[in-house]
Amino acid sequence: MLNKSNSINGESRVEERLVPDIDYAIFRRCTPSWRMYQHRLDFCDITYITEGKAQYIINGNSYNLQDGDLLCLPKGCIRSGITYPDHLMCCFSVNFRLNNYNGETMSLPFPIVSHVGCQNDIISMFHTLVNTWIEKQPGYIIKTQGLFLLILHRLFELIVFDSTLEEGDYRVKKAIRYITRHYSERLSVKNIANMVGLNAVYFGALFKQSTGLSINRYVIQTRIKNAENFLISGEYRVEEVAAHCGFSDVAHFYKLFKELMGFPPSYYIPKHDKVIE
Repeated sequence: MLNKSNSINGESRVEERLVPDIDYAIFRRCTPSWRMYQHRLDFCDITYITEGKAQYIINGNSYNLQDGDLLCLPKGCIRSGITYPDHLMCCFSVNFRLNNYNGETMSLPFPIVSHVGCQNDIISMFHTLVNTWIEKQPGYIIKTQGLFLLILHRLFELIVFDSTLEEGDYRVKKAIRYITRHYSERLSVKNIANMVGLNAVYFGALFKQSTGLSINRYVIQTRIKNAENFLISGEYRVEEVAAHCGFSDVAHFYKLFKELMGFPPSYYIPKHDKVIE
């Protein structure tokens, strides 16, 4: 990927030999009661904070994080975390395992905490990665691996090579990113079309041609698939997930969830990480 040669912890061009295996990816918008119970990681973790603040305890050390911070944790760390009610954290989080081409376990040469700033291109790639992971369309594994490698490439540029390059986006992709970020809010076809500078009727047709779904249906699908991801995490009650994903009526949420997923949201039993004593 990169043509530059660097020596990091005694290893040259480590970034060109990484093979990630993603276990889980989420865009987390914390509630005031959110907390991450203390547990030992059996995977690597990258958490990129886009809004708010949080305090993480890593191997007994406290880290106060804010928007633009990147938390990079190797396998085996003991982690816990909380957010602040007046500065609720929003972040992307990816759990993964990392090997090289020979199947040997690798670790990223990043500090535990790096401040890379809120980079629009990284945020866009994370949104696409999470959306792809949630949708699980054919080929999603290789696509998410590719997207994650692009994110790692960009982080190498920022942390190791001090670069600030960004990429442009198309109108439909811009709308999808907006929906992915604001799915919990009140959205309308007119407002989304105005955001990209197009007539609502024309953009509605363009969006459906590109995605196969109407904008309204895409919003509902995005909300339900994010709801499933939150339920899988075991960090929220069903009622919290419904409100968090833009549903003011829990009964309506149940109906749409079962319609799209084939089973009710109560199918998931919340699980909490065990505290290490």
